[in-house]
Amino acid sequence: MFGLLKFIIWIVGFVVVGLFVLEFLGYEINANYFNESKERCLEKLAECKDEYVKKGTENAECDFSCVDPKLIIEKSPDGE
Repeated sequence: MFGLLKFIIWIVGFVVVGLFVLEFLGYEINANYFNESKERCLEKLAECKDEYVKKGTENAECDFSCVDPKLIIEKSPDGE
């Protein structure tokens, strides 16, 4: 139990230090990215579903990548 608590404290410490380092280097975390991209992802999945229904599983080509990691951590507008 003590080991788990110590592990959680280390993880939280790394996250806090990482956030300070990112801020120091002029980057910011886009915390609303997943809320903003949710509708777009749902639309994309609905299109994929329709394509699978029409073409079947062997002929359908769908791109399921909804998350762009480059947009989660981005350079601050007022950064360097």
